[in-house]
Amino acid sequence: MQIYPAMQTDSAILHAKLKEFFGFDSFKADQERIITHLVNGGNAFVLMPTGGGKSLCYQLPALVMEGTAIVISPLIALMKNQVDAIRGFVAGNDGIAHFLNSSLSKAQIAEVRNDLMSGATKLLYVAPESLTKAENVAMLKEIKISFYAVDEAHCISEWGHDFRPEYRRIRNIIEEIGVSPIIALTATATPKVQSDIIKNLGMTDATVFKSSFNRPNLYYEIRDKSDPKRDIIRYIKQNPGKSGIIYCLSRKKVEELAELLNINGIKAAPYHAGLDARTRAENQDRFLMEEIDVIVATIAFGMGIDKPDVRFVIHYDIPKSIEGYYQETGRAGRDGQEGQCITFYSYKDIQKLEKFMQGKPVAEQEIGKQLLMETVAYAESNSCRRKLLLNYFGETFTQENCGACDNCLHPKKQFDGRDEMSTVIELIQSLPERFKMEYLANILAGEMNSLIKSYKHDRLELYGAGKDHSVRFWNAVIHQGMILHFLYKDIESYGLISVTDEGKAFYEKPYEIMLTEDREFAEGEDDDDDIAASAAAARGGGGGDTQLLSMLKDLRRDVAKKQKLQPWVIFGDPSLEDMSIMYPMTIDELKNCQGVGEGKARKFGKPFLELISRYVEENEIVRPDDFVMKSMVNKSVNKVYIIQSVDRKLPLEDIADAKGMDMEELLDEIEAIVFSGTRLNLDYYIEQTLDEDVVDEIFDYFKEEAESDSLEAAMEDLGNDYDEQEVRLVRIKFLCDVAN
Repeated sequence: MQIYPAMQTDSAILHAKLKEFFGFDSFKADQERIITHLVNGGNAFVLMPTGGGKSLCYQLPALVMEGTAIVISPLIALMKNQVDAIRGFVAGNDGIAHFLNSSLSKAQIAEVRNDLMSGATKLLYVAPESLTKAENVAMLKEIKISFYAVDEAHCISEWGHDFRPEYRRIRNIIEEIGVSPIIALTATATPKVQSDIIKNLGMTDATVFKSSFNRPNLYYEIRDKSDPKRDIIRYIKQNPGKSGIIYCLSRKKVEELAELLNINGIKAAPYHAGLDARTRAENQDRFLMEEIDVIVATIAFGMGIDKPDVRFVIHYDIPKSIEGYYQETGRAGRDGQEGQCITFYSYKDIQKLEKFMQGKPVAEQEIGKQLLMETVAYAESNSCRRKLLLNYFGETFTQENCGACDNCLHPKKQFDGRDEMSTVIELIQSLPERFKMEYLANILAGEMNSLIKSYKHDRLELYGAGKDHSVRFWNAVIHQGMILHFLYKDIESYGLISVTDEGKAFYEKPYEIMLTEDREFAEGEDDDDDIAASAAAARGGGGGDTQLLSMLKDLRRDVAKKQKLQPWVIFGDPSLEDMSIMYPMTIDELKNCQGVGEGKARKFGKPFLELISRYVEENEIVRPDDFVMKSMVNKSVNKVYIIQSVDRKLPLEDIADAKGMDMEELLDEIEAIVFSGTRLNLDYYIEQTLDEDVVDEIFDYFKEEAESDSLEAAMEDLGNDYDEQEVRLVRIKFLCDVAN
């Protein structure tokens, strides 16, 4: 293969080699400018969305320049893909590309070394951890290096969504090996992260190549996380044969969801760092080869994966940052065709993520919380999602309606917010110090907390000036103020809000600005999918057969009257809504409806099944079998032990100790067992630990007054006379004695 000295590599040669190696007739966007700049010895910072062709920006220069290009990449699993791809472009020369990481044997390392020393290798992919090893540094000192490519460069920045401490040592190692041009590449970087990358790599003279972040073919949607598993299964079955990625934050959820999809006839496989390397590679290859349709993964999956026809990316959990969200959604529709990006959101997820931050250094907590709050603001906003995303990355989107997000296709109610925005600006300007969004919103809504009290801001003229609206309303106004460039959030100072010159001009001469009202979200699903209480609280209307639903509610009222029970004890509203969607006609089908366990189905199900069967026959209804979600068998390792221990009448404290749980965790497990339809007799324990009058009063409350089995509602209705553990125990007794 002919090598061209850097200064002689002109446009004609680059085009010829582009066609020879990659089969393309022309470059995309800025690719040619970037490649020309690099081969002529310049440092480059490349900000290019996923699917924009970042890899080519260092692969082609490496093939035409003298020496070996060192490509620093964060994920071992992806290096093999990249190396295989390069070897495929240059047939008959496997030595042209190698990777160097901890997965190689001594013999394989020796092979890499031989090809490097002979000059055969044009690209060497290295993990940052491997780059710092003394023996590798010594080896690289012996060869001519054409340039260094730092892929996924956002990993350098603590403000990036995937911070890797090893990345911050790259500059020092480069200086030790020998300085050559550097090209840093990433798909996601705010101006703050961009500055951090350039500074840390010591390339302040770098030319910045920044492509538009807009991906017109992607559709963005945020959904309430009230019943995500059912929604996901329904969506995939409505889009048969399409490739998709589902992201979860925990390995456990990845495994559970992948299994659930397979149970429901969807070809899926898990991918996370807890799997052995062979299994991960096999699952990844099965996805690339279209042997399976869906990969359920933690965020470790997808970086650099070259699968252009991913048609949907679903976030089961809200991501920790906008950068992470943008990069992961960017794996959809890389071929420019359809790409659906659906994210499930609930307040409970945010609380979990905040809890994960506890125990980390204060500065890291502040950064993490700030990034998370950006995601919350995005999820809860009613503005164009495309405009919000592009604004976050410092790009202005001028269209009023993008036509490809939930907020633009289904716009929420708007109002002239000039007075509200003026009030926000007046408050910020009246304070001698700067504060965060949430704090300002609390002042305007008239909320009281220790910080407001300590600053004596409850004495401000504007304290409570917007008490007719909620804190969330004012948060939404402030966030939209940032979108309009009236307000500025200083991320360097952990998100303190100030007024811009544009904001000051608006305050002096206010004009009509249309703002969107805040959006309500459900609390979210519980960790245990069998807990009907959470589903009942979370799910709203189900969009089922309204006539059948009305008939089912009438029947429930009649059954409840005969049984002398509250209607919810028979079946909750979410259960009836599912019946109106799925038309169950057998006990097994009825058990697929949420909140219906084996015991409840057999105890109360017969008249409901008879009604549905008659209705289906009389109205000649074709039942939607595809939408019947099959549930997983409860595989709790503790379930059998708990049932056996309760049968033996062991104290609950002893059962908890034996399994390394606290009392709250044990009650969670017991409730899951009971809500799934199994009857447990805790009378022996309740009689020993609770006063008889207390038991009677709580039991009567659930029998006579409660409108649902909600623990929160019970605690509020019963007041401070009972503690939560007492209420939970009696609720379990009530459900076992009456409902199951």
